[in-house]
Amino acid sequence: MKLQANEKSNERFLLLEGVHQNAVDRLKKSGYHNIENITHALDEEELIEKIKDARFIGIRSRTQLTKKTLAAAERLAAIGCFCIGTNQVDLDAARIRGIPVFNAPYSNTRSVAELVIGQLIMLLRDIPAKNKQVHQGTWPKTAKDSNEARGKTLGIIGYGNIGSQLSVLAESFGMNIIYYDVVTKLPLGNARQVGTLKELLNQSDVVTLHVPELPSTHNMITKTEFAQMKAGSIFINAARGTCVNLDDLAEVIQNGKLRGAAIDVFPEEPKSNSEPLVSPLRGFDNVILTPHIGGSTAEAQANIGLEVAEKLVQYAGSGTTISAVNFPQINMPQSPETHRLLHIHHNQPGVLSKINTLFAESNINILTQSLATRDDIGYLVMDVADVDSQPAFDQLDTVEGTIRLRLLY
Repeated sequence: MKLQANEKSNERFLLLEGVHQNAVDRLKKSGYHNIENITHALDEEELIEKIKDARFIGIRSRTQLTKKTLAAAERLAAIGCFCIGTNQVDLDAARIRGIPVFNAPYSNTRSVAELVIGQLIMLLRDIPAKNKQVHQGTWPKTAKDSNEARGKTLGIIGYGNIGSQLSVLAESFGMNIIYYDVVTKLPLGNARQVGTLKELLNQSDVVTLHVPELPSTHNMITKTEFAQMKAGSIFINAARGTCVNLDDLAEVIQNGKLRGAAIDVFPEEPKSNSEPLVSPLRGFDNVILTPHIGGSTAEAQANIGLEVAEKLVQYAGSGTTISAVNFPQINMPQSPETHRLLHIHHNQPGVLSKINTLFAESNINILTQSLATRDDIGYLVMDVADVDSQPAFDQLDTVEGTIRLRLLY
């Protein structure tokens, strides 16, 4: 498929799920005004219809960009995920169609970390159950089942952007921090890395999960792992819903092995705010259930809006793919009085040689050039004199293996 950039007025942005106004403002500031901003997710058929003529799409966690959906997106140049995760996008299908995917891996880490801190304190103080009793008219004033966070051991599974920030916050409360990660990570403060997951589960008063959704993390916490946790400990998951077997968690809550739990993510989540959550954890007084709001603070959404919109603007205007999660990464300064060509092609021998030969035969001088590859695709960015841009575009269009081609003015 060949794709040539048009004027900014024709560059249609489709934003879904109530992307923050900051994103819209950033796009308009850069000259993009053809923006459709929809407050909710679309079902597959609606999405296929809407995405057909979109050049850029911005989504959050509910929208599913599947292989089928992307096949209908004939003009789509890039995807912006206004969230941390990108598991709602078929990254391979996007890549082989020449579509980079951008996200905001850092903008809401503080929000998630603060939620976990709040949840662990609420559960250590038995607040959910006491709150319910007071609402029912009773007065359970007692220190029973009420403890401070200070002196307790917090076990963090996954010491990445969120886990490490949580480590710093929890240590300021006087907690002892241990963490488990599949790679060796430099600890912050007085945190200590342990060698095995079992070791962490054996020692922790509170266990919190902060890992990505991968085949290796699917059902990584089941009845086997819950059996390894200390009696009376607390379990928190604000990572990915597929990482925990909730039936097994419900069982250890029911039999009293665990003191409580807090779950913000679920294997299957409602597609809209009007749908109910179906979960075996509903109804427990010592379980906090939240609707996937770990990163949903006003501050985080504002930051995410700016971050992802900026990445889309940079790609739209200069072809910059730095931080794209599925794409070769190039950031090449543009020379003055030049036009930029973006050539996305199958990663096969001879493509660059063919292009250089064609340009030489047509007397087209390449002023700047950068090539990067990833898996099965190559990404070539080049600047040519403005008078040569159309002949160069025409020549590139004939190169075998071309997937997408854009001309930036």
